[in-house]
Amino acid sequence: MTSSFSNLSLAEPLARAVAEMGYESMTPIQAQAIPVVLTGQDVMGAAQTGTGKTAAFSLPLLQRLMQHENASTSPARHPVRALVLLPTRELADQVAQQIALYAKYTKLRSAVVFGGMDMKPQTLELKKGVEVLVATPGRLLDHIEAKNTVLNQVEYVVLDEADRMLDIGFLPDLQRILSYLPKQRTTLLFSATFSPEIKRLGNSYLQNPVTIEVARSNATASTVEQRFYSATDEDKRRVIHQVLKNRGIKQAFIFVNSKLGCGRLARSLEREGLKTTALHGDKSQDERLKALEAFKQGEVDLLVCTDVAARGLDIKDVPAVFNFDVPFNAEDYVHRIGRTGRAGASGLAVTLVSGSDARLVADIEKLLNTKLKVETLPLDEVASERSRYSEARPEGRYERYERPERFDRAAARPMQRGGFRPAMPSRDPFFDKPYEAPATAAVPSWDSVSPNPAARGGLLGNIKPRRKLAALFKPSEPRAAPAAATAATTQPEISA
Repeated sequence: MTSSFSNLSLAEPLARAVAEMGYESMTPIQAQAIPVVLTGQDVMGAAQTGTGKTAAFSLPLLQRLMQHENASTSPARHPVRALVLLPTRELADQVAQQIALYAKYTKLRSAVVFGGMDMKPQTLELKKGVEVLVATPGRLLDHIEAKNTVLNQVEYVVLDEADRMLDIGFLPDLQRILSYLPKQRTTLLFSATFSPEIKRLGNSYLQNPVTIEVARSNATASTVEQRFYSATDEDKRRVIHQVLKNRGIKQAFIFVNSKLGCGRLARSLEREGLKTTALHGDKSQDERLKALEAFKQGEVDLLVCTDVAARGLDIKDVPAVFNFDVPFNAEDYVHRIGRTGRAGASGLAVTLVSGSDARLVADIEKLLNTKLKVETLPLDEVASERSRYSEARPEGRYERYERPERFDRAAARPMQRGGFRPAMPSRDPFFDKPYEAPATAAVPSWDSVSPNPAARGGLLGNIKPRRKLAALFKPSEPRAAPAAATAATTQPEISA
């Protein structure tokens, strides 16, 4: 079996693109899968993550589609002939970029559709016609229901990371999509792990598949050094700092189990002077793509993420992966540490184990069929760590709040018989002094008023006199009484 790309009978445009990308020797999964796919047989491929599964199915598909290559501008001459389904948006975007690089010297068209983005640009791309369509199941069903694409001429179907699609509940969507496809087709199923559910899926939709396993099922790459360190939740960040310092690591993935914990950890590491960004499902697709691009370009040191980034992401030369939380699913551990040590490079995988993680570590031991050793990493002094990262903190950031030294209440108030605790001594001597009256007491304002009412116009001392106001009009003279009434009152008595 050939192990060099130059010995493959690839079309000249494909061979030129492969040579430009620097591909020389094939990985084991590529060496075994490519010749089988070129014959048109169904394949179930299992290999360690980071061993080149994308090229293993992309190159033979493009080779077989070269017979349909044409330069026509009519969309009818470019129907969908190959469909690649993936579980996550980031993985779909990455695979689409790889296929575009392989086919850049051909006239074959490719496109990618996934959720979190506006459907209008994707619709326009599909209306132009594409031979290779890369998609996530949910968004593909949206386009099928909107009649933006037709899948009745599909010849090849690829289910990549199929176990992950089953884990996140895509089985009903997969069944609906496969019902739109022709019965006569070539189906390829690739995954890093083979579970009983995956085997049942393969038996249902693949016809006499060729099973290719280049490594023991659910095995990890031998180039990855695995370390398990015991740490409390409060000390986990200190362990990360210590490993980064001791190993001289510049970039790393940090995996957590929850979206909320992902954001909190990213903010904490950012305050401690490390260039950090977060990647989880609650972020918009634009934010997720920008975070990945910044990490790829080296603008970010640490990418704190959930398992949305654990599958298939190919970022070269990432030296380390940290499991801040032990994964709930043991198979996710295999995928997480597969983000380092890719393409034969060496890598480091550090898992931080707290007291409540014993069962999860036992699940990983059972999956890997090996005994794991949980070590204790000696940590530097807290003060030295804080000073180190405070010096590295960028200008203009808020200073970290330093909590004052805690007061040991138990030591200051020993328990006496009967449960009585003596009064705790005061920490401020001012409150221990007895009250002392001032030497010269000030006279209250109510006592300073003269008690003699005559001195204030006959009013009490605490009542203010009425203010005098200027009159606007002169008061009128009193009117005279009526004459009749006056006469009646003044008439003298008449004597008899």
